[in-house]
Amino acid sequence: MYGQLLKDGIILTTKYEQLADELREKIRLGTYKEGTTIPTEATLQEEYHLSRHTVRQAIALLVNEGYLRKERGSGTYVSKPENLPQRSHKTIGIIMTYLSDYIFPSIMRGVEQTLREQGYSLLLGSTNNDHQQERACLQQMMDQGVDGLIVEPTKSSQYNPNLAYYMTLKEAGIPLVMINAYYEELDLPHICVNDTRSGYLATNYLLAQQHEHLMLITKIDDLQGKYRMKGFVKALEQGKKTFAAEDILTYTTETKEAVIAQALARLNQSNEITGIVCYNDEIAHRLIQQLEAEGKRVPEDVSVVGNDDSPLSILSTPAITTLTHPKEAMGMLAAQWVTSGVPAEETFYYEPELIIRDSVKQQSAKH
Repeated sequence: MYGQLLKDGIILTTKYEQLADELREKIRLGTYKEGTTIPTEATLQEEYHLSRHTVRQAIALLVNEGYLRKERGSGTYVSKPENLPQRSHKTIGIIMTYLSDYIFPSIMRGVEQTLREQGYSLLLGSTNNDHQQERACLQQMMDQGVDGLIVEPTKSSQYNPNLAYYMTLKEAGIPLVMINAYYEELDLPHICVNDTRSGYLATNYLLAQQHEHLMLITKIDDLQGKYRMKGFVKALEQGKKTFAAEDILTYTTETKEAVIAQALARLNQSNEITGIVCYNDEIAHRLIQQLEAEGKRVPEDVSVVGNDDSPLSILSTPAITTLTHPKEAMGMLAAQWVTSGVPAEETFYYEPELIIRDSVKQQSAKH
């Protein structure tokens, strides 16, 4: 039975628009290839349980948009790209997980500055780290015929149901650059921070300050969290330190609010933990606030290290020891890459540096 479809997050209200959206998507993804016929009206009626009139309305809409052409006595064909509407200006699409908070405005400044200097206009999209919203953004970018695309992957450590869209863009020769993370299944240029090194430096610094028992709070639905955890484990291994399974707390986009409570509960269970490595400054800031609400002092009772050198790291009291993130420089490089064209497997990793502030205290050496 034909079900409801979403377009840009809104349920389409008419059946012919729903069918048109389905057919349009199959054309974009290459299911119906250029120059071939689409299924007959009778076949579409049967497959989607729709009337002949509804099917004809959907086809007429796509003919009007340029996706299809009808040939009398022959059938309905997928149009050639030149039959689709053309734009008179250059546009780069930018899809981020978030646009308005944390480090993302700084990244956007770098992108915008470089693209505008080169005469490009911008088309922005935000996924809120949700695959369905990412799909809507990709559809919008394809509809607009962008000349290139900069993407921050959505839940990059999980299977992405939108991989076919990226393959279609790649096969169409549209430059595409990923930032902060990448999809391991695709060979696409990407610009990242060395997150394994970030996790290692944060952990090693706490160990150097004589913290014997550490906790890690990390995000596991993106590659950044996965690699920061790898750095955490690597530093402990080199320092010949052990940790309990309960001392690594993980969360996803949907469970972020609960992980702070889990961390506090674990600290109340184990008085030995004196140092905490956080996935980023946002988690570190929230943790510090809740620790102080429960009467624990940072860094006197517990030392905390964040990541990304965000504005929160300075606004927090105490100011948070953190790791650098190149933000504007990353945005500028991504813009340069997407407009100049780079090899499919090109990569660039920024090396992080530790920024020592006030959230870590040296422990007294044990004799």
